[in-house]
Amino acid sequence: MEDARRRSSKVSASRVETGVETTGADRTLEDMGYKPELARNRSIWQVTFMCFILSSVPYGLSTTLYYPLVAGGPANVIWGWVVVCFLIFCVAISLAEITSVYPTAGGVYYQTFVLSPLWCRRVASWICGWSYVAGNITITLAVNFGTTLLFIGCLDVFEKSPGVGITDDFQAYQTFLIFLAITLLTHAISAFGNKWLPLLETFAIFWTIAGLIAIVVCLLAIAKEGRRNAAWVFGEFEPQAGWPAGWSFFIGLLQAAYATSATGMIISLCEEVREPAVMVPKAMVGTVAINFIAGLLFLVPVCFVMPELSLIINSSQPTPVIFKHAIGNSAGAFCLTIPLLVLGIICGVGCVTATSRCTWAFARDGGIPGSGRWRTVNQKFNIPLNALALGMVIEIALGAIYFGSTAAYNAFAGVGVIFLTLSYACPIAVSLIFRRREDIKNGNFNFGVYGLIANIFALGWSALAIPLFCMPTVTAVTKESMNYASVVFFGFVLIAAIWYGVWGLKNYRGPPTDAVDHDDESIPPSYPPSNNGSGKETDLPKKPNSP
Repeated sequence: MEDARRRSSKVSASRVETGVETTGADRTLEDMGYKPELARNRSIWQVTFMCFILSSVPYGLSTTLYYPLVAGGPANVIWGWVVVCFLIFCVAISLAEITSVYPTAGGVYYQTFVLSPLWCRRVASWICGWSYVAGNITITLAVNFGTTLLFIGCLDVFEKSPGVGITDDFQAYQTFLIFLAITLLTHAISAFGNKWLPLLETFAIFWTIAGLIAIVVCLLAIAKEGRRNAAWVFGEFEPQAGWPAGWSFFIGLLQAAYATSATGMIISLCEEVREPAVMVPKAMVGTVAINFIAGLLFLVPVCFVMPELSLIINSSQPTPVIFKHAIGNSAGAFCLTIPLLVLGIICGVGCVTATSRCTWAFARDGGIPGSGRWRTVNQKFNIPLNALALGMVIEIALGAIYFGSTAAYNAFAGVGVIFLTLSYACPIAVSLIFRRREDIKNGNFNFGVYGLIANIFALGWSALAIPLFCMPTVTAVTKESMNYASVVFFGFVLIAAIWYGVWGLKNYRGPPTDAVDHDDESIPPSYPPSNNGSGKETDLPKKPNSP
């Protein structure tokens, strides 16, 4: 009986503690000017798991393995991963410092606004907000389309005749229908299974570990065609893209950049985390380290059993081909790809969830046409269902590009990385330019001089990545090999610029903080009513306090 009382007391204390944490997080959110609307149902481990599945190593590395293989071979694969992980670690540190002070679903867009000076904060946050939303949408599209192409590549390990896969005669509409089914599935799981998502994310961790062990053990133990030596795996660099060797290496970084591009997307879930000012920064930084190790555990064995490059670079999905050569039979190779396909679906669900939150957050501040519709939270499912549906419609519409060019996936992956990289750079740049303001120095995560160094590396990477991933993979550009990332990028920029000129210039206020100086007479006092009360000027909250 006494034991039962003690257990009951512990449970009650735990609930009280959780309530305090949640209340504190909600109070901080209200200080930022927002009414808490989403349930805080994620712990520190669940945030870390969510952050991990947004990258879904090794899945993310599997769908883009083609790029470093064509750009330079195994050395490009391994060392490209090492270089990019270091740079993304710098990005994560930089964002962790800022997020520890401003933990809101608006993420980098909100942070850019409050860190910028009065004269440029509206346009700076507008650029960042559109980049963040567009990056989330296009990276989600890339994940779902990547899963589609990986699934088709896995089916092709079964051949109708030597060298001819069973899907070789697939028409564009058949590929699109598979993409459509995967897109609807990932959005349905995110929409109707929101309360079970933490369980799905926990499952994904154990599934990833089990899948990695199965892949590594089977590849190295069977190795039907033998194993490469370490000198070849870590030193073989054979550019086959037509670019000069140095530039070719950089072109091959798209694989690693794509797999780690979702690092900052977790910020959009700050309003569903119990202690976001501490948990989210820890998860961002820690997950980069976890991803780095998981990536090496996958890539190194794959390179050791890799057949001749000429046998795999003609396939848009080399991973199933490598597995087939290593295992020696089609059925075994297909079974070994199942962990990757399941991770692809789970990664898609995670990206859909993050995308809906950032779209909703930007809409509640009036940044998207028709914001009144997209900023609502569905009370039955406790999610921004309309914002989720908006993202899905845009993704399906962009997916139709595949009918015009089978190289559409290059554009989806490339433009997703470009937009997310640009959005991450915005708050880091304004923080660095304006001498890492006092509020950052007093936050929960102040890395001091190391944070400053991380800022510089992060911005250097951004300056390289944005033009780099607009480039075609090979110099012999055709309709099929052209990288249309620049076209999609320009399309989103054009829409954002037109909407700013038509509506934003006179009406857009940015987030509801007192950082909006009332001396700016060009801005009308009205504000979207979903934020905090009536939305009148008298309802504007106080400046965010450091947690």
